[in-house]
Amino acid sequence: MEDYLDPRNAEGMPNLADSAFAMDFLLSVKNGIRNYGFALTETASPELRNLLSKQLEAAIDLHGEISALMIKNGWLNPHHFDEQFKVDLKSAETAVQIAQMNLFPMDTDRQGMFATPNK
Repeated sequence: MEDYLDPRNAEGMPNLADSAFAMDFLLSVKNGIRNYGFALTETASPELRNLLSKQLEAAIDLHGEISALMIKNGWLNPHHFDEQFKVDLKSAETAVQIAQMNLFPMDTDRQGMFATPNK
């Protein structure tokens, strides 16, 4: 990828963005599950413990739903290491390509690259 403003480089980006958002959501929910577990061990109130337990169960269910969505879309392959390795390698290569881009080129004139609406 040499030119991030070239529309050709946007191919596949929606899928990459969706998988990144899903992974971020999955990791956030996983962190919440861990925090609910910590909170449960520190809570003395039976009412609060019951509430936290229900929240923990809901978070575990949500984690399962997100994982199932990611598996269905091929973004997560927990049972197939070789497939997950390919997904992770592609993500790493994309990150390196983005890091190597000239994000502030001297010439940003893109006139004529996009269709101009008729007036």
